[in-house]
Amino acid sequence: MAVFTPITLAQLTPWLQQFNLGQAVDLCEIPQGVENSNFFLTLRKNQQSTTYVLTLFERLSFTQLPFYLHLTQHLAARGIPVPAPINNQQGEILSLLNGKPAVLVNKLPGQSLTTPTPHHCQQVGAVLARMHLAGQDYPNQQKNLRSLSWWQETIPLVLPYLAPVQHDLLTQELGFQEQFFASDTYADLPMGPGHCDLFRDNILFDTIDGQDHLCGVFDFYFAGYDTWLFDLAVTVNDWCVDLQSGLLDSARAYALLHAYHAIRPFQASEKYCWPAMLRAAALRFWVSRLWDFYLPRSAKIVQLHDPTHFERILHHHTQTLHSPWIT
Repeated sequence: MAVFTPITLAQLTPWLQQFNLGQAVDLCEIPQGVENSNFFLTLRKNQQSTTYVLTLFERLSFTQLPFYLHLTQHLAARGIPVPAPINNQQGEILSLLNGKPAVLVNKLPGQSLTTPTPHHCQQVGAVLARMHLAGQDYPNQQKNLRSLSWWQETIPLVLPYLAPVQHDLLTQELGFQEQFFASDTYADLPMGPGHCDLFRDNILFDTIDGQDHLCGVFDFYFAGYDTWLFDLAVTVNDWCVDLQSGLLDSARAYALLHAYHAIRPFQASEKYCWPAMLRAAALRFWVSRLWDFYLPRSAKIVQLHDPTHFERILHHHTQTLHSPWIT
C-alpha cells in the first residue's frame, strides 16, 4: 500500500453516491506498501460510523482487476476471512475515481504482527491451505504477473545498478530458475489461485481470551494462478525468516508446514521441489525490491523496502542443501 494518487473528501462525494453507504466524515492515507493508493474511509449513516478501505489501482487495469476482486468474493463466500468488495447500487464493484480504477472493501478487525511465533505460523499455514482448497473451483484464471517472464523482463533493467557479486548472484539464479521452470517435475506441481504476497503485514490477528487468533487475510493484488508451492514458499520466506540474518527459523517453518500439510497433504514432487521454490520466492521479491528501489515511481507517501533483505535470503537458500520440511 502507498499513496500515489491523492484524493480529498470533497472529491469523494459524487463517487460515493453510487453506494448509498452514507456521508464521508474521515479519510486517512495508508502509507504501507508500494503498489496502490490506499485510504481508510469512514462513512456515517443513520448516526452510525463504519470504516472501509478504499483502493485506487496504479498499475492493474480494468481488464486485470476482476480476477482479484472476484477471487476475494469467492473466498469470502467459502468462509475465508478476506475483505469482500462492496457492490454499488448497480451491482458493480469497480469504478473510476480520479482517473484510476477504484474499489471499496470492508475493513477487517485485528492488527498485523512483526514478531510471529510458531503459534502464529501454525495458523498462517492452516489458512493458506484452506485458501488453496477454497480456490480450486474459482472459474477465472490469470497467471501470476510477477513470475518468470516478469523476472526475465525486469532483471536487465536493474543489473546496471548492482555490484559484481550481486550481478552474478542474480543472473546465475535466473538461469537456475529458467531450467527449474522448464522441468517436468515443476510442470507436475499442483496449481491454483494463490495470494503470492502473504507477508506479515497482509494478515491480521486479534487477541481473544489472551490468545492471538488469525482473523483476516487481505491485499490480494499480487494474486495469480501459480503453483501452490510457490505461494507457500513466499509465505515461509517472510513468516519464518529472521529479519536480521535472513535465515529460516526451523521451529516456525515446521509449525507452518505441518499445519498446511494437515489440511492439504503434500505430494512427493513438492518435497523434491521445495529448496528450488524457496529460491524462486526469494528471487521474485529481490527483483521486485530492486526495481522499486532503483526505478521508483513518484508518490506522495511511499515506504520502500530494503532489497538486500531478500538478497540475503536468496544467498542462504543457495547455500543450504536441506531446507526445513515436514518429517
